[in-house]
Parts: sequence; C-alpha cells; structure tokens
Amino acid sequence: MLGFAGAWRACARTLRAACSKRAKRGQGADGQGFEARARMSLAGRFLRGRASVIGAGLGLLVAMQAGQGLSADEDRPTPSGLPVPRYVSLKFNQVNARSGPGDDHRLLWVYHVRGLPVQVVAENNEWRRICDPDGSLSWVHERTTDGHRTVMRTRAGPATIRDRPRPDGAVTAYLASRALAAVDRCAKGWCKVHVGTTSGWIDAADVWGAKDAPQCR
Repeated sequence: MLGFAGAWRACARTLRAACSKRAKRGQGADGQGFEARARMSLAGRFLRGRASVIGAGLGLLVAMQAGQGLSADEDRPTPSGLPVPRYVSLKFNQVNARSGPGDDHRLLWVYHVRGLPVQVVAENNEWRRICDPDGSLSWVHERTTDGHRTVMRTRAGPATIRDRPRPDGAVTAYLASRALAAVDRCAKGWCKVHVGTTSGWIDAADVWGAKDAPQCR
C-alpha cells in the first residue's frame, strides 16, 4: 500500500502526463487552467480516498478498543477474588438455603450439618450459590461459609483411609457412609484428610468434595 507521500507523487505524475497530452493537442494557452482544474480534481479524489482510509482506520481502532473492553470484562475477578467453582464448608449447624441471593427470596430448606462440603458455583458480593453433596442448588449468605475444606463419603459402605497416597498403602481407618473428613490437601487423585486424631490418605474418587469440575448441572 502506498504511503501518503508516495500516493501524492503518483498523483503528481498523472497530472503532468495529462497536461502534456492536452498541450500537444494545441491547447497550450489553456494548459495552466487545465492543470489547475486537473490538480484540483485529482487532489479531491485523492483526499476522498484518504478520508476513506482514515475512516476505516478509526473504525478498526474502535473495534480493537471494544475487543479490549470485552477481554477486560472476561478477565475481571469474582467479587471475592477467589476462583469459581471452589469448595467451602458450612460454618454453622443451621444455614438457610434460599432460591435467590437475598433474604427476600423464598426459603428452600435449612442445612443442619456444620462442616458440610459445598461447591460455590456463582457469587455476588454477599451471597454464594452452592451445590451440595446431594446435587441440589441454592443460595446462602457468605458469612455462613468457611474456607476450610471437607469431604463426604456419599456412597453406601465405608471408604478406606491409607497411610500413603497409593492403592497398596496400609489401611489406617475407614470413613463411614455420610461421614465427613477435614481436608489438608489434595494432589494427584488423593486427598490427605483427618478425622479427630486420625489422619491418612483417601482416594479422591471415593468422596464428594475433591473433584475440580462443577458438580451440579
């Protein structure tokens, strides 16, 4: 693409060629007038083309700025600054579960299990939308949740707790069905948990509250 100076030089060469051609046809007396008119005509076309290019450039700039705005929105952190989804636990033995983020929304049920693992799937400044181990969704106030993680054995029968994160690790305890265990950390498909004074490793697939993917659909 020609730059501004290059395009103007090309325009001038076209102008000189047109004037020379008219002069050879015996219009030398009118040559200067023709040259002025030709210069104005060519300049007008050139400037109109230049304006179109500038207009297109401005349009591109606006589009780029709009795209940058969308990226900024997409990168905007959550109200808490923490990732969603994430796991928390219930802080109290009585937690109201509502249909929406506010005390004016309908009461769905009341949780009566302190330490119940739940997954935060949405949030605003004060309320958290949670998924519970039974696959139910509701809204609870953020003050009723705790950042300490727990897991629950939701299947029938106990889950094995071992002394190391391997299937052949020695059995140290069992986590009964519907029982809770506090989580120290999870890595490579295993979670280090403790219940009272007993601790060990449990297969993440054997409990609810260890998978990163959203648990409620």
